Amino acid sequence: MKLTTLALALALGGSAAVAAEKPKPFLWENATVYFLLTDRFNNAFTGNDLAYDRRADAAPLRGYMGGDLAGIINKINDGYFDSLGVTAIWVTPPVEQIHDGTDEGTGRSYGFHGYWASDFTTVDANIGTENDFRNLVDAAHARGIRVVLDVVMNQTGPVTEIDPVWPKDWVRTGPMCTYKDAKTFIECTLVKNLPDFLTESDTPVELPERLMAKWQREGRFEEEVKSLNEFFARTGYPRAPRYYLIKWHTDWIRKYGVDGFRADTVKHVEPKVWKELLKEASIAYEDWKKANPEKKLGDDKFFSVAEVYNYNIAEGQSHHLGSGQYMNYYQAGFNSMINFGLVHDAKKDYEAIFSSYSNALHGGPLTGYSVLNYLDSHDDGAPFDASRKKPFESATKLLLAPGAAQIYYGDETARKLDIAEATGDAKLRSFMNWNELEQNVERDGYKIADVRAHWAKLGLFRKAHVAVGAGVHQQLSAQPYVFKRTYDKDGLRDKVVVALDLPTNRPAAIKVHGVFANGQKVKDYYSGKTAVVRGDSVNFGTRNALVLIGQE
Repeated sequence: MKLTTLALALALGGSAAVAAEKPKPFLWENATVYFLLTDRFNNAFTGNDLAYDRRADAAPLRGYMGGDLAGIINKINDGYFDSLGVTAIWVTPPVEQIHDGTDEGTGRSYGFHGYWASDFTTVDANIGTENDFRNLVDAAHARGIRVVLDVVMNQTGPVTEIDPVWPKDWVRTGPMCTYKDAKTFIECTLVKNLPDFLTESDTPVELPERLMAKWQREGRFEEEVKSLNEFFARTGYPRAPRYYLIKWHTDWIRKYGVDGFRADTVKHVEPKVWKELLKEASIAYEDWKKANPEKKLGDDKFFSVAEVYNYNIAEGQSHHLGSGQYMNYYQAGFNSMINFGLVHDAKKDYEAIFSSYSNALHGGPLTGYSVLNYLDSHDDGAPFDASRKKPFESATKLLLAPGAAQIYYGDETARKLDIAEATGDAKLRSFMNWNELEQNVERDGYKIADVRAHWAKLGLFRKAHVAVGAGVHQQLSAQPYVFKRTYDKDGLRDKVVVALDLPTNRPAAIKVHGVFANGQKVKDYYSGKTAVVRGDSVNFGTRNALVLIGQE
């Protein structure tokens, strides 16, 4: 049955009411980050669906499908992210991609995902304009949402008949990486036909002739060269390939106010290069805040999270690259690392996950740092729930796990991750299933709107209470399973109690173990009901298996 507009608004959490709320305290350690592929999220303008004479001849889910920056802006302004409790949006690289497609054994593919750059200084016309990108950041900031930008320091896009290789003093075209030690991760190409930037080189290089000619045609050659000259004069860096890249990447902060970087393929680049990038990123962010005091969201430092493939929170600060070589990427300047471990850990019970993560982050090897947890992504071929049989359990484990949480677009609507006609990582990258949400499709015994509502309640609880992701975890009761999280740092205090797997045949009294005192009024963020603590217990009169308790 198709949902009415009113019913859909209620299912999405009543965005108007959410937008009017006072800003909540924000910590990156408790962030709820919504990760989306711009081309696959929402298509607001069909006129740019195939730019640069690109063709619709790709293998299934390997070509452009029309999503654009304007589509994201529309969803921001509609309150979609507010109603989900999202506090940061991570967008794939918006930079201009190679124009043609390529076939490296998986069928014809295009750079819809943003990782095949051709020109790092401008927005790809397939997803919009620089003005669209500025409007996206401004729209997000207007609602208290940070923006995290995906950055690529490792490679250019593949070489095609119309996309030439960068000059040989900029890139290497071989050998391919063999992943045995640091050298065979870094001084090599990630895969065949993916030229690798010579990030280790300090030798000055000239701008590629192709890039200069392009900027001339576009009428911005003098502007780009002047900006480069100013950067190199200010920093004193040699004009080596990595410093051009650092300049181009940090321009997105200085121009638009991007709040953080998600760094791609981190272990394929020297740690010192990341340190240099993040130093310049922090300078650019402070410059932008000084120039835009009315737009900044607070006094946060620039945020950075590393994608070190297969890094697991259990490794602490040392990631093994092979041959007895370990790397500490937190020491390279990253605040956080993507935790590939939750995909496997999610098979464990709640307490096993929550206590081990909390112990690592509070008093353990990751004290003072954070992780970004996820259950599926654009390139993890073994997601926790590929068939979407467990969307409720997925939300509960991800959004209540200590650390920051990454929602991959469509997690909250059970978007399918096992598209039969696609191969490899393309299976994970279908277009956002807005139609299924609007029609409230039923699948595997659940309705899509109910899944969306469950994710939203947990997300809004996280947004209201920094203790959920950033607090210290302690189990209070095994049967029923009840735990508390407490945060007390830098003058900010917060505490919550959560009960899981409660009986659903009767209202349950939940012992709060002195976390909340008798006589205190508390709220259940799952049902929206309030109650007063009496006899060290609270009863909201609900029959939900999940109760999320905090003070408003």
